[in-house]
Amino acid sequence: MTIPNLISILRLVLVPAVVLAMLQARWDWAFAGFVIAGVSDGVDGFIARRFNQQSRLGAYLDPMADKLLLVSVFVVMGFTGQLPLWLVVTMVSRDALIVCAILLSTVMAHPVEIKPFLVSKANTAIQIVLAAVVLGELAFAVRLDPLRQVLILLSGVLTVASAAAYLVAWLRHMSGYGESSNPDI
Repeated sequence: MTIPNLISILRLVLVPAVVLAMLQARWDWAFAGFVIAGVSDGVDGFIARRFNQQSRLGAYLDPMADKLLLVSVFVVMGFTGQLPLWLVVTMVSRDALIVCAILLSTVMAHPVEIKPFLVSKANTAIQIVLAAVVLGELAFAVRLDPLRQVLILLSGVLTVASAAAYLVAWLRHMSGYGESSNPDI
């Protein structure tokens, strides 16, 4: 087990603590946990690259920890009215569609390799900034409404664009695969 993998596992363990803090309106703790998760994400990536500790497990654990934290934070923010439900539903639906496409491709013995597109990296970055801004607003009792609204709109647009990019790539990958003239197969 590499150090970066242990750090990713600790980030996974941190998710319930952040969610619980949010549900108890302990925004200071939630913000601190979110920041710690973000910093540890950078640290594990640095260690993995710098000390050649990249691993296949880490290639799955790292994005899984990031996505679990981000989705959990967005769902709780939607539940508590801090983010619009349309944005939360759009984000969760995009992620669910990607997971379903990967599973279907794998089940059909035509696995697809997922490589993040630039639009999806931008989407993730904006979502992280949005979550940090909202948690920061709540933790420090400040209002950044214009910034929050711009980030919400930008996050929505990038989420849809990212979903479309993955869908097009997946459809190209699967094009014609498994098609049969016999519908009983």
